[in-house]
Amino acid sequence: MRDRENEFGYDFKKKVGITKSSIYYHFATKEELISRTFEHIFRDHHFTAYFDTESANKDNFAEILLSGGLSMLPSGGEEYRSTLRVLSEFAMLAERDEQFRVPFLRIQEDFVTGFVQLLSKGAEFGLIASSTIGVNAAILALLIDNLSRCKMMKMDLEYELIWEEAVRRMILREDHQ
Repeated sequence: MRDRENEFGYDFKKKVGITKSSIYYHFATKEELISRTFEHIFRDHHFTAYFDTESANKDNFAEILLSGGLSMLPSGGEEYRSTLRVLSEFAMLAERDEQFRVPFLRIQEDFVTGFVQLLSKGAEFGLIASSTIGVNAAILALLIDNLSRCKMMKMDLEYELIWEEAVRRMILREDHQ
């Protein structure tokens, strides 16, 4: 156990305030611990926490899409490495067990639905092609999810530029309307 503690660069008892074995006093299984940790970490992770669809208008629509997506990208600090570890464990469990797959899919569906609603407003303003709303909503949801994961894994990418380019390609220019 000592080797594993050193592997992560800290003494678990000092960091958390309890011994590893006492965790099972509160959680019956590793799966329950991961599930509850996932719920805690992602309880405020929903579309409306990042994107203000209600205040969107023709003048600020692009900015709402751009800034909302950029605010979702992790800063890369220690807390995000921990989040990535929980997310990775949860993703592995979700592949095998419906109990873990459902919350994972619920989050993704919330973002797709949110993007559909926001892009629909953009279509009302004449800024988004109404025929591509569903596909573009899925593209944005998948893109921001993958950009966030890549950033947490410290991949060297131009995250802001990638997000900005995806958003700009969806917004109709006046000469193409």
